Amino acid sequence: MRIVFDARHIRDFGIGTYIRNLLRALVEVDTTNEYVLIGYRESRVDLRAIAKLSSRVRVTYFEGRDDSWQDHVAFPWFLRQHQGDVYHVPIAWVPLFMPKPYVVTVHDIGFLLFPQKKDWRMQWRERLIGRGLRRADKVIAVSGATQRDVQQFFNIAPERLQRIYDAPDPDMFPMRAEDEPSRPNRVAHRKQLLERFQIDSPFLLYAGSVRPQKNLPRLIEAFSVLRAELAKHPHYGRLKLLIIGDEISKNPAVRLAVLHTRLEDSVRFLGFVPDDTLRVFFEAAEAFVFPSLYEGFGLAPLEAMMAGTPVVASNVSALPEVLGDAAKYVNPENVFEISRGIHDVLLDSELHTSLIEKGFAQARKYSWGEAAKQVAEIYRQTAQR
Repeated sequence: MRIVFDARHIRDFGIGTYIRNLLRALVEVDTTNEYVLIGYRESRVDLRAIAKLSSRVRVTYFEGRDDSWQDHVAFPWFLRQHQGDVYHVPIAWVPLFMPKPYVVTVHDIGFLLFPQKKDWRMQWRERLIGRGLRRADKVIAVSGATQRDVQQFFNIAPERLQRIYDAPDPDMFPMRAEDEPSRPNRVAHRKQLLERFQIDSPFLLYAGSVRPQKNLPRLIEAFSVLRAELAKHPHYGRLKLLIIGDEISKNPAVRLAVLHTRLEDSVRFLGFVPDDTLRVFFEAAEAFVFPSLYEGFGLAPLEAMMAGTPVVASNVSALPEVLGDAAKYVNPENVFEISRGIHDVLLDSELHTSLIEKGFAQARKYSWGEAAKQVAEIYRQTAQR
């Protein structure tokens, strides 16, 4: 078969991790099919790296952007030239005239449940997404929670939905930190990087997008309560909160929460950072905090677990399903429960150690190789049907 894969977002945060790792694994486990990867020219380095893995992979480039109306006509026309047996769109945004048969991956529907603006554009977006999913021959959901959400929200027949879990990025965490041969060098590198960012006190870490469903204003309020409780603690008296993520300017409520709690000196926004830098922050954090109101999978907490950092997470949506018993769960709508959960992880040494060990085991349950085998089987079934 010829699989035509829309890889235009291979360099994006989050979805790029999915595309890059799924394609690598597919090339390894699927030894019979041919793959045509379609991307933008600015991502040619990433695409060529995958093409080098197999002679059955070919790369081509499309210049139109998928946020324009022209894309609904131009991109499907471009796809038809490659005569695919199956087309794979790795995001829920499907062009109107998408050729069939096609497979869609849905990562979450948080952008619909927690819209930044409720206007006619969002209504049209919701309708177009629903149309694209209902026309799909198969819809992949990255968790059971996402599978249920898609089925209920868009009225998709259960037999056309399949759950296939994501996995942590092996490039970021190739092995347990303490097992690395270069451990002394890693420690020195971590120290230098933290000095460069002028971080000289213990800190909590949040990493991810900065959107309404991420619940960051409540996290900041909970941190304010925690700071007051630990003000005289010999180690945590100078505790900081680091927030790594984009689009902070689009969510003024986050910065307003800092101003209202008077934590300007204790909460830092670092914006986007490279993966190697992010890995250091994961490793150095006292705890990773993730009180999200909605998650389709929850990759960031798994990455924290791979780094050997205990996780405090919400007890909602996909997080309990994905994280198992390896996280301290809190009600994301209760500021004091969030604060108490973090407090317990920091000061209960037995709980702290247990979460680290369970976290390593939980994160390693997920495999891109296993995901690729299931996706390849979906391609086979879709082409036959």
